[in-house]
Amino acid sequence: MQTQLDSMSDNSSKNVCHESVYEQLFRAHSKDLHDFLYYKYGASNNPGDVVQEAFIKLWKNCAKVPFEKARGFLFTVANNKMLNELSKQKTALKFQKEPQKISTSVTPEFQLEEKQFEEKLEWALAQLSEAQRVAFMLNRVEGKKHKEIAELLDISTKAVEKRIYGALAKLKQLIQEKI
Repeated sequence: MQTQLDSMSDNSSKNVCHESVYEQLFRAHSKDLHDFLYYKYGASNNPGDVVQEAFIKLWKNCAKVPFEKARGFLFTVANNKMLNELSKQKTALKFQKEPQKISTSVTPEFQLEEKQFEEKLEWALAQLSEAQRVAFMLNRVEGKKHKEIAELLDISTKAVEKRIYGALAKLKQLIQEKI
């Protein structure tokens, strides 16, 4: 395994789009990536599937990802994918745990407007970039502080702030356009 990694590092001009180079990357990093996801997020979150999705994304972006950055790209994509999945799961659990509020004072018109707004919000969230959505959901849904998010995503606090404020601005714009 180490000689394989050594031979890969000897030639820094390798093109990720070549099948043999891509295959080398898969052999060298897939087990490490799987283990990383397994230990960080557990088996119930399908680390094997996320590894496959990360490699698919690498293949789709192979022209943009330099060989030297491929490992980091894979780990970042996989980690972000897991965070997105966890965020979705936590949101779903939160709504499942909340008792359904039935109020006789709420009019059917209000209920319809509320449902329409929720649909607009879900649509607007889907329009955000993955980076913005992850940072926003970690902050607003899970209640994490900017510093905690920065540590989770391995980015600076300023980058987290920029992503969250960018997400807020884009959500406001998208929702107002849909109204």
